[in-house]
Amino acid sequence: MALTLEQAQRVGYTCLKALLRFAFMVANNLVAIPSYVLYLIVLQPLRILDSKSFWYIEGVLFKWLLAMVASWGWWAGYTVVEWGDDVKAVSEDEAMVLVNHQATGDVCTLMMCLQDKGTVVRQMMWLMDHIFKYTNFGIVSLIHGDFFIRQGRTHRDQQLVLLKDHLEKYYRSRNRKWIVLFPEGGFLRKRRETSQAFAKKNNLPFLKHVTLPRLGATQVILKTLVAPQENGTPSGGDAVRKESKSKGLQWVIDTTIAYPKAEPIDIQTWILGYRQPAVTHVHYRIFPVKDVPAEPEALTNWLYQRFIEKEDLLTHFYETGAFPPPQGQTKAISREMTLSNLWLVAIQSFAFLSGGMWYCLFQYLYHCLF
Repeated sequence: MALTLEQAQRVGYTCLKALLRFAFMVANNLVAIPSYVLYLIVLQPLRILDSKSFWYIEGVLFKWLLAMVASWGWWAGYTVVEWGDDVKAVSEDEAMVLVNHQATGDVCTLMMCLQDKGTVVRQMMWLMDHIFKYTNFGIVSLIHGDFFIRQGRTHRDQQLVLLKDHLEKYYRSRNRKWIVLFPEGGFLRKRRETSQAFAKKNNLPFLKHVTLPRLGATQVILKTLVAPQENGTPSGGDAVRKESKSKGLQWVIDTTIAYPKAEPIDIQTWILGYRQPAVTHVHYRIFPVKDVPAEPEALTNWLYQRFIEKEDLLTHFYETGAFPPPQGQTKAISREMTLSNLWLVAIQSFAFLSGGMWYCLFQYLYHCLF
């Protein structure tokens, strides 16, 4: 079927817009990421003299980088509406964030919706698949202290040991507050069939919109970061004992991401912007860590229950277009998450000005030396 002139114009405009957005993203990465690295190289003496101030500055630069990623989606009309508990109330406390995983756009969505949550973004640690290490953003995550976890049964035990060591070495020494992980261990489309087969074999609920989570990383985080007095059992975290000022992990934030018509936004769409503007919905539920069981079997059941609840939340959302109201209430209240365009432009401008500054500096040094 031949395209009409109007349809051809629309396709051409979409392709041109995607090409321009891609060019901007490449340029953005070429100036922002090297600038981040170079600023921190120059600041290495400060890291020796005043480590706290160094990691404060690194956190601010890290937040700005994530804001740049958020801006790509924001300017394409990919916005966020939030539901459930207000996580701003615990933004200064230590928290573990459990998120369902549908596509690469989940990370971008979190980068956006956490921007207005105080110091959270600059003080957070991410757990992500090891393949992310080899992307353009990998060097940033390595410096920031995120943990790259290798999936697969053969690597599982070793990775959990490495995770514990990583948390004890970097979490409190860099003043991290929130730690974000995707307990399902992979994208929904890749794990759903296996998860449903496991559920059927073990008489567990049939889940369509999420998969059954894995226990390992969650258990290690709780054992390592929860202060002993929170659950009455030894945490095993040397970092907790070393940092007497820390109250330890205080909250678990159960986060559920829902896309319109159950169609996830991937990173390609986020960058190119060829999909029509869409609103992603994010639901939060906050649990005191003292209410989370420490024993493996009880913790597994607790974690399964969270994802069964996610299934119910998502089922309700896809049927009605809204999340259900909290227990005891008749109406669910949503909150539109907004970003300042002026602030985003200022950050982008700083990135490009920094890139120009470093280029001129290296040109000057080159001419002086040669």
